[in-house]
Amino acid sequence: MAAEEINEDYPVEIHEYLSAFANSIDAMDEMLKNLVSVSRNELLQNLDPLEQAKVDLVSAYTLNSMFWVYLSTQGVNPKEHPVKQELERIRVYMNRVKEITYKKNAGKLDRGAASRFVKNALWEPKLKNVSKVANKGKSKS
Repeated sequence: MAAEEINEDYPVEIHEYLSAFANSIDAMDEMLKNLVSVSRNELLQNLDPLEQAKVDLVSAYTLNSMFWVYLSTQGVNPKEHPVKQELERIRVYMNRVKEITYKKNAGKLDRGAASRFVKNALWEPKLKNVSKVANKGKSKS
């Protein structure tokens, strides 16, 4: 398919899809070569534990997804294979890491500043005005 010749073994309508699939496989192969060329210790040494967990989860999810595709190409229904449960388990952990990341990046409430803001935003009558109003009420009676 590198020369973009059309093979007569399959319908012409799917040629474009097969070419895109072949390009995706080539790109994935390059990424995997880059990932495998660096040792795991080198890859993770400059990352904090949360980032390390993300790398491990993405790696596990990618490998299981590729196995899912492999099963499909071999005529095995991956929905009935244990790989489905493994992908779901990894997805649960990915969601946990996402929640932890969200909580870590969420803003913190400064209670002192918030109470000062609310206190200054509320209207309070001045004492001078209150005494004048009180005096006016007494003088008329």
